[in-house]
Amino acid sequence: RQSCVRNNVWLACCGVVSAGLAVLSSFGLMLFCGVPFVVTVANAPFLILGVGVDDMFIMIASWEQSSRKKGKSDVKSRLAETYGEAALSVTITTLTDVLAFYIGTWTAFPSVRSFCLYTGTAFVFCYIYTMTFFGAIIVLNDKREQGNRHWLTCMPVGGDKAQKSCLYNACCIGTCSRESSQPESEHPMSTFFKKYYGPFFTNKWIKLLVVLLYGTYLGGSIYGCTQIREGIDLRNLASDGSYVIPYYDDDDKYFSAYGPRVMVVITESVDYWNETVRLGIENCTQDLE
Repeated sequence: RQSCVRNNVWLACCGVVSAGLAVLSSFGLMLFCGVPFVVTVANAPFLILGVGVDDMFIMIASWEQSSRKKGKSDVKSRLAETYGEAALSVTITTLTDVLAFYIGTWTAFPSVRSFCLYTGTAFVFCYIYTMTFFGAIIVLNDKREQGNRHWLTCMPVGGDKAQKSCLYNACCIGTCSRESSQPESEHPMSTFFKKYYGPFFTNKWIKLLVVLLYGTYLGGSIYGCTQIREGIDLRNLASDGSYVIPYYDDDDKYFSAYGPRVMVVITESVDYWNETVRLGIENCTQDLE
């Protein structure tokens, strides 16, 4: 926003901090519990950041909507309205994410199991911090706005504007004019969805088209599920320029006809100088062949 009071830069930064706290808490808990840390887990913070920022936008949007409702002027009523609107969406999305990753812990791959444990737990902490830490930050930010304080320094803005220069007004009011900025109207994106997007999809022909498109999509998805084959190509786990890819290509080209390699390990000490022992090992090898 142009207004130095209505600007929510610190609020956005705290939303990112909330996601970071979730990553630190989940990683610390998993390491304390002895869950192995594998290299794939390093990608988890990016997933948590995406979900955390998404939850942040939902909370802020609900908070802004509550300010426009009649009879919702005090902080307690606005925060209750915000949680009533946003908490349901945040809870449902968090539950689906957590279930998806915790179901992934049933896999036979230890690295994937660790990744799912770390990420699923991080989603839980992200939800907790969004519902507690970020909600408190919203209230503190509202108190700053009500006190007409600058978004960066939190110093009071205003006073005798007639004695202030244009540069001061541009930095501390948002405009060179000595008049304070007017209250902002509804966000253009909200106006678009309310006045145009929503009425467009309530048309009966559009609803019929949506149902047909979804039916086509559902049929294609079901067919795709029948074509899934269990397995994993190890080449997909390596980077494009890795030496592992030519190795697997050559192995598949020259040795695929021989089947899997079988190795037998003798774990005890053996007297290889004894001819009888050597013959026993050779006979065992022949029997295995």
